[in-house]
Amino acid sequence: MLDTVWRAVAIGIGATMFMDIWAIILNKAIGQPLPNWGMVGRWVRHLPEKVFHDDIGEAAPYAHEKALGWAFHYLVGIFYGVILVVLAGAGWLAAPTFLPAFILGIVTVGAGWFLLAPGMGAGWAASKLPNPTKVRALNLVAHTVFALGMFSTALLIR
Repeated sequence: MLDTVWRAVAIGIGATMFMDIWAIILNKAIGQPLPNWGMVGRWVRHLPEKVFHDDIGEAAPYAHEKALGWAFHYLVGIFYGVILVVLAGAGWLAAPTFLPAFILGIVTVGAGWFLLAPGMGAGWAASKLPNPTKVRALNLVAHTVFALGMFSTALLIR
């Protein structure tokens, strides 16, 4: 049991690292800005008071918002790793396949589109941003990379 939990956590961490490396590659290759985990941390800090903001940048700053944002980012990745292992089962850990990771990776885009983006003031599925189609496409690719990270990490630790 403990081995399964360990591996689920490792899968979530590995997948999140894949996603972060992908963000760095996009930043270096095409100048895509890196995610601002400080604003995510600010959003998390204000969750007890308010979920949906018009503009998270206008919310009161928090001294440790960047650290909180990074921690939240990795905790969500771990949570998704655990969900994958619970849904796919211990047999999947012994012989990982890409499809379950891919399905979960794409499904998790919904959390960003329908909770995080509107929560931070970007609208449903980034609809209030000047380039929502680009943002949505980048989100789908990033979550596909996350899925590749779950699958690759599972292969590495089986």
